[in-house]
This record gives sequence, structure tokens and C-alpha cells, in this order.
Amino acid sequence: QVQLVESGGGLVQAGGSLRLSCAASGRTFSSYAMGWFRQAPGKERECVAAISWSGGSTYYADSVKGRFTISRDNAKNTVYLQMNSLTPEATAVYSCAAARAGWATRVGEYDYWGQGTQVTVSS
Repeated sequence: QVQLVESGGGLVQAGGSLRLSCAASGRTFSSYAMGWFRQAPGKERECVAAISWSGGSTYYADSVKGRFTISRDNAKNTVYLQMNSLTPEATAVYSCAAARAGWATRVGEYDYWGQGTQVTVSS
């Protein structure tokens, strides 16, 4: 069992930055793929970034490439999402998730989910 707790969300002006953190419990964190997902009102949940168990592979949605960076610190059981040049379209609840598979980018491939943190970008 893995428990995930996100932090770092909030209100930011367009063009600003936020850094989300996701702290994981469990001794097998380093073997899990990790992902950041977001869901805006009325929209489906989408994967914005994912990172393999080793950190050697990453995935970004086209809409965030070049602005968001996912990273992980296996010694701290934590995964991060650095978000720069934020736009109002980024407003959503952001959740982190863990997949027992070493690599995953789709919602259905993830086994554990955090509660989410709200990110609001004002224009």
C-alpha cells in the first residue's frame, strides 16, 4: 500500500510559477512510476507528466512541454512538479499517482492516488 500526499498548490498570477510536491509512504516507492495528473471542472483527468522508477524516462503532455518539469528524489520518497509560465488554462486539481509498473502514462495504469491540490492561475 502506498499513501500519497500532495502539497504546494495555491493561487498564482499568469506567468508565475509553482512547485508541487508529493510525499509517498512505503518502502517500495523507488520501484514505482510516478505521475502528475490534473482535472479541471467539466474535463477529463489528464496526465501532465510522468517519470519512471529510476527517473531516467519522463513524459510530458504537449500542453506543458518546456514549462513543466517532473523530478523525483527516491531517498526522500518524494516526486515534484515544477510549473513555470503558468496560464489560466492550468487551473485544475493536481494529483500525484503511483504505478507498480516501472513506467506508466495513462490514468488506468496507476494504482494509488493522492487527494489532490488545487492550482488556480489568475489572468
